[in-house]
Amino acid sequence: MKKFAVFSGFLGSGKTTTMMALTDYYTAHHGRAAMISNDLGHGVTLADHCYARLCGCNASEMTDECICYQNENLADRLRSYYDDGCELVISDIPGFGVGALEHVYHGLTEKYPGEFDLAPFTVLVEPRTVAILRDGTGGDLEYLYDTQLVEADLIVLNKCDLMDENRREEDVRWLRGRYPEAEVLCISALRAEGLEELSQALARGKASMRRPEIGYGGEAFRAAMGRISEFYLQFRAVVCCNDFDGNAWLSEMAGALKTEIEKAGYEVPHFKLLAWEPEGDFGKVDLLGTEREIEVNHRFARPCTDLAAVLNASAVCPAGILEQVAMDTVRTVSDRYQLELTVFKKECFGMGG
Repeated sequence: MKKFAVFSGFLGSGKTTTMMALTDYYTAHHGRAAMISNDLGHGVTLADHCYARLCGCNASEMTDECICYQNENLADRLRSYYDDGCELVISDIPGFGVGALEHVYHGLTEKYPGEFDLAPFTVLVEPRTVAILRDGTGGDLEYLYDTQLVEADLIVLNKCDLMDENRREEDVRWLRGRYPEAEVLCISALRAEGLEELSQALARGKASMRRPEIGYGGEAFRAAMGRISEFYLQFRAVVCCNDFDGNAWLSEMAGALKTEIEKAGYEVPHFKLLAWEPEGDFGKVDLLGTEREIEVNHRFARPCTDLAAVLNASAVCPAGILEQVAMDTVRTVSDRYQLELTVFKKECFGMGG
């Protein structure tokens, strides 16, 4: 049976890591799988997609807008994967995927009746987000945290390796009580734990096709989305004189962005910086909030001389400030390493329009 699953969930919940881990696991144990990275930038290259391909994952990307509004393109992509022998295809949606259940699942069903077997609508959540919901400290963004989970057929509590057994049990119990329509699973995508249970839930399960009332487009929706901005940058960095430490450069850029955004009084729920050499060596760092440590996902194995780079950032910050801080950071840190920069694509916009 050829299945399609959407993975929703707020920024930093681990959608990309989970899709990569599940695509590889499912292919190794059940049948060929593939993943689609989706984001809103126009004509951009996504750090997630590049990272997945560099890691050898069966992956593609869809940009320009959310797959919510690309039913025809999505249907064509799914047909291509199925014709290529895939039995499971997973796509994420941008980290504000409120309404994706209606626009993607119901859109595909209404336009292509009976063609696609839809797996349970899946929402990933991490321990930090559960804590915010339990404590009621999310402010305007709490609408997004909560509403994504209201739409779920399957809630996946990710990063369970960061929790002790008592905390896991408490959070699972709370999620089941708060969202009784959904099944709840615990996994650690980073450690490849719980992937068999997730595979079975997607392969055997069906989308309920519920239509919960979520206030899409209403006051709470506008208040939350109006606080968020997106930034995309594609550039090349060439070493002027000698080889340089690409790992230190990546970490220093993430650290500088964290510091500058925090000084300005704003938050970066997700910042991704990926760079790679023509020969295929690469490095990647993530920042999942100014209160967290920088995560090094992959390190360069050797000194670098010529790099392509992609920076994607989502911030609870006005677009103009995000763009200025991000560009100042890239230029200032790169100057310290005597790098010559060529910008190919830059885009920054507020989600509230």
